[in-house]
Amino acid sequence: MAKDYTKLASDIIENVGGKQNIKSLIHCITRLRFYLKDESIANDDVIKNLDGVIDVRHSAGQYQVVIGAAVTDVYNAVIDQLGPEYADENATEAAVAETAAAQGPDNRTFGEKVKDGFSALIGVITGSMMPVVGLLAASGILKGLLQMAIDFHWTTATSQTYIILSAMGDAAFYFLPVIVGFTAAQRLKSDPVIMAIIGGVLIYPTLFSIATGTKVTGHLLGMTINANLFGIPIHLVNYTYTIFPIIAGAWMAHYIEIWLKKWIPQILQMIFVPLFEVIIVSALVMVIVGPIITLISTGISFVLDAILKFNYPIAGLVIGGLYQILVIFGLHWAIVPLIANDIASKGYSYLNAIVSMTMVAQGAAVMAIFFKSKIVSIKELSGAAAVSAFVGITEPSIYGINLKYGRAFLTANIGAAAGGLVTGLLNVNMYGFTGSIIGFPSFFTPLKFGGGMSNQINFWIATIVTLVVGFACTWIFGFKDEDVEAEKKVVRHKTLGKEA
Repeated sequence: MAKDYTKLASDIIENVGGKQNIKSLIHCITRLRFYLKDESIANDDVIKNLDGVIDVRHSAGQYQVVIGAAVTDVYNAVIDQLGPEYADENATEAAVAETAAAQGPDNRTFGEKVKDGFSALIGVITGSMMPVVGLLAASGILKGLLQMAIDFHWTTATSQTYIILSAMGDAAFYFLPVIVGFTAAQRLKSDPVIMAIIGGVLIYPTLFSIATGTKVTGHLLGMTINANLFGIPIHLVNYTYTIFPIIAGAWMAHYIEIWLKKWIPQILQMIFVPLFEVIIVSALVMVIVGPIITLISTGISFVLDAILKFNYPIAGLVIGGLYQILVIFGLHWAIVPLIANDIASKGYSYLNAIVSMTMVAQGAAVMAIFFKSKIVSIKELSGAAAVSAFVGITEPSIYGINLKYGRAFLTANIGAAAGGLVTGLLNVNMYGFTGSIIGFPSFFTPLKFGGGMSNQINFWIATIVTLVVGFACTWIFGFKDEDVEAEKKVVRHKTLGKEA
């Protein structure tokens, strides 16, 4: 789960002239600062092009390798290979303080601060997800194959083989708060192990059973109260498959840990800092973050349900264009009960038909990138993400490619809006939960609803429109290989701007 910087550290050491050319090493807020015996030996061009390096600078008798936010992790990896005698903790502390102070006052406008804040939030979300995107894509493909096996009656959901394989496919998603808690903590400078434990608290089986149960002790602001914490009535949420609450928790944990270490004597910190951090952060997520997300998503679901009842084509356009945005922030979970209720009470769900098109659209965008890009790493990721999206799992597409390169996420949503509009115009209905292309059996009209092939044909028409629009928009406007280098240049510009 943690990114391994061992190879990067080894490559940097080799290209600064090896261990024998290094006197000592410190770091500041973005740079490794080597004191070398002979700087002319260092291979600047090779180091600049290492994956994880932003730039190289020669300054004040130091050979500076610009890393960015991960500088501490890379520094630790380098020192692990050089030995502790090459480190100077006092000089490092002074360099960090000096460069932090040198940033000066923030002169950005309010609009610039909002824009940069949103970009930073997206960066944290995608950065926290990137280490597990490949795993999620693989798990999604396995889940899709299992669903196909059920749809074609090759096995049953009660067979032990299916149950075991299903556990393999579901584990990465069920335990997502644990995994993302670890990776988000690395990005936000909180303790990864503690955040993984907090992720485990959120999905603990007993709490899961309360969150998904039917016991209600009251209502507050439109939410059902199903638990209490220290006597405080709370709405306990099902946190499996979620990422945003644990990322918010990792952000809070960073500051809470600093505060705890100020007040707890060092001799007691090993035990009591983790103890109080787990209690405080878990409680804050359950009492504040979860209910806030529930309130917002409930309001959104109420509006979308009203639009759906008012006009199906307009609902298809609006919901199709917005649904995957809701997914990013975990705000889509209040829509899921609407779908479940429709299928349970009516046997079908028009809303789920629209949601299905949003999955296809995300896949269409990464498929366009797969065929357009000449960068091997992008082709590998986008190809796997496309397959995953077409079997109903969009996380690899969203967090691995589309959201990271911005415009691709926008063009995917344009494709989803177009597909949703056609879904509404053709009155496409859906008779099951499984969506995207692999969910085509869910669009066969059961005999009790009249049977026939018209709904299935209309599903394929809407799907083709979604594919064509999403693919074409992404191919033309959504992505080019230069975006990958441009992203690195933006990071370089922002990082170098922090230090003189």
